[in-house]
Amino acid sequence: MMNYFGMIFVAIILIISCILFKTSRTFRYYIKYLIFTLHIGTFTAFLIPIFIFRPRNVKNLRILAMVVAPITKIIGVNWELRGRDILEQNRTYIIVSNHQSLLDFLGMYQIWPIMNKCTAIAKREIFYLWPCGLAAWLGRLIFIDRMNSDSARIVLNNATDYIKKNNIKLWIYPEGTRRSTGTIHTFKKGAFHVAIRAQLPIVPVVFSSYYFLSKREKKFESGRVIIKALPEISTKGLTVDDVDSLLEKTRNIMIDAFNEINREIQFSNNSSSS
Repeated sequence: MMNYFGMIFVAIILIISCILFKTSRTFRYYIKYLIFTLHIGTFTAFLIPIFIFRPRNVKNLRILAMVVAPITKIIGVNWELRGRDILEQNRTYIIVSNHQSLLDFLGMYQIWPIMNKCTAIAKREIFYLWPCGLAAWLGRLIFIDRMNSDSARIVLNNATDYIKKNNIKLWIYPEGTRRSTGTIHTFKKGAFHVAIRAQLPIVPVVFSSYYFLSKREKKFESGRVIIKALPEISTKGLTVDDVDSLLEKTRNIMIDAFNEINREIQFSNNSSSS
């Protein structure tokens, strides 16, 4: 009898949840984020025992990406990659990308298997978000203390030597923190110091705006994101005196691409709704 009433209770909860998902934007917002975080946390915890047998190996991040990436179909985000041939190159370079939301990481997961060997710079606090932080450490994600510039510089220099030696790409968010305001904000200089010091090219990767996502409005609908990898920018022969000009050149190129793909998506959305 208790099992019977229990099944009825579960059925009622599911029905109510389905109705709320269809009718309440706020409910959809929280449920999608809950699904997203539970999926990542669950599969990350499952993979940690496997990663332990190959600790501090960037190939672990590739496996993690392949396992986590399919959640995008459930939450209704469609990613479109352009410039695949650039990311497929088997060589070392510095990737710089705009940073808008936690969804950026899901976008990275879509293209990580294409890049093959890649790692990223992340703030140290992420390490303590277990199980994800531990899995990231086992995958040789590079954690820096943003409050200690000397320590961060040493970590970045060591990481640069490592990626050059092992032919690994390095992903950096030069804005430093995520901000979804419909623009690309001021860049910090770290990525450009690294690129010039190591004489490594820069590959800009631009994500279009998440027009379907808003924390303030509690909105998380289905949507389309264009990820565009741009031609590499050479640093050959540049010195520390060229950091500012390299930074501005890269940012301007990314702003142009950002505006271009946003206009395309807006036009596509307007056409489909008319």
